[in-house]
Amino acid sequence: MTILSIDTSNYPLGVALIEEDKVVGEYTTYIKKNHSVRAMPAIEQLLKDCGIEAKHLTKVVVANGPGSYTGVRIGVTLAKTLAWSLGIPLIPVSSLAALASSGRYFTGYIVPLFDARRGQVYTGIYEFQGDQLTSVEDDCNILLEEWVKKLKDFNKDILFVGNDVALHESMIKEVLGEQAKIAPFVSHNPRPSELAFIGSGLKETSAHEVLPNYIRMAEAEVKWLESQKKSE
Repeated sequence: MTILSIDTSNYPLGVALIEEDKVVGEYTTYIKKNHSVRAMPAIEQLLKDCGIEAKHLTKVVVANGPGSYTGVRIGVTLAKTLAWSLGIPLIPVSSLAALASSGRYFTGYIVPLFDARRGQVYTGIYEFQGDQLTSVEDDCNILLEEWVKKLKDFNKDILFVGNDVALHESMIKEVLGEQAKIAPFVSHNPRPSELAFIGSGLKETSAHEVLPNYIRMAEAEVKWLESQKKSE
């Protein structure tokens, strides 16, 4: 079993190759450059460096959101194209779940977080049960102020992980105090090998079944729907 994973759902770009119980190669960057021109070359270079031909891949795993609308579309489109052309399964995995995997050895709840602007975040609650990452609270788009008040009711330490945590750290600590733990900066990029590992244990799906999971509509879509209602 040789799995290729792809994550372009946010600023980090990550691709990885795993074989059975071994990480063969992994590539991650956190730079503000267009994933549309960098993702495929990164995959090609990784395959070349690892001495693996695309025809030997058995699965593709993709982070299908939430996150940047453009980033999610790029990753999903690339993954669908590869899986379809190679005739292999494509497994979608929550981008937040991939990020939450950074808290593998934390004993409380893990809260991955992407900034969604205007005081909102994409987030969820996860925890590890043994080696298995499980969802405690479904991924959502919510006002951070509302979210941290909800988290206050949990009688557990909470680990916040993600590059965007720094944008909201003051409010998080103001409401949660010692209950809030901030992951070290080296854990804030989602690891594509963890993404591949999660996907390896999920039900196989075809490329045609996989869609982006934006959680909320883009602002342009909202405005279009509002304009349609006014014209009725």
